[in-house]
Amino acid sequence: MRAVICALECLPSAALRQNTLLLSLCRTRPVFYSLVLICSPSCFHMSRIFVYGTLKKGQPNYFRLLNGTNGKAEFLASALTVEKYPLVIAGEYNIPFLLNIPGQGHRVHGEIYKVDDRMLNFLDDFESVPSLYQRTAVRVEVMRWLRRTEGEEAQPPGSITEAFLYSTDTHPSDWPSLPCYESYDSCGDHGLQYVAREARR
Repeated sequence: MRAVICALECLPSAALRQNTLLLSLCRTRPVFYSLVLICSPSCFHMSRIFVYGTLKKGQPNYFRLLNGTNGKAEFLASALTVEKYPLVIAGEYNIPFLLNIPGQGHRVHGEIYKVDDRMLNFLDDFESVPSLYQRTAVRVEVMRWLRRTEGEEAQPPGSITEAFLYSTDTHPSDWPSLPCYESYDSCGDHGLQYVAREARR
């Protein structure tokens, strides 16, 4: 006996109607058939993440976004937060923290990435959500959109969009009084170089 494979892809409605017609034709034949759902990459859920610290390009943990075993991450744009926040460097290992205190500090510069669920889950674990950081949605202003990507419309400078951000409201009471930064660089003039996890004791 023959087996007819009818594939329905996650495509625009016109293409979907064509595949539905194919399925209807399959049903008119005296054969066995299997229905196989094939999802194109655009079918998978993607999220936007705004990174401002060690995950930025050129910073100590950027390589984690490039590691395919962690999931998929694609750079979209450089941006800065619409609201001001205190971005401080704190703790034994000189970790950058964005304190969830809107209206204080500076508008913070960073980068927008599109990530899949696997990478999002990895980042949640890497950032010790929810005990150390909390992932919240914030508005950011696009500075420069790199290129048009699948499922993403290029946005001009000055556009406002939304992305997830890792900030914290579980911090010591004296952290808001620490120096605040607009843009983080582990090797900046502050002299507080980030201590990589692999180097900690």
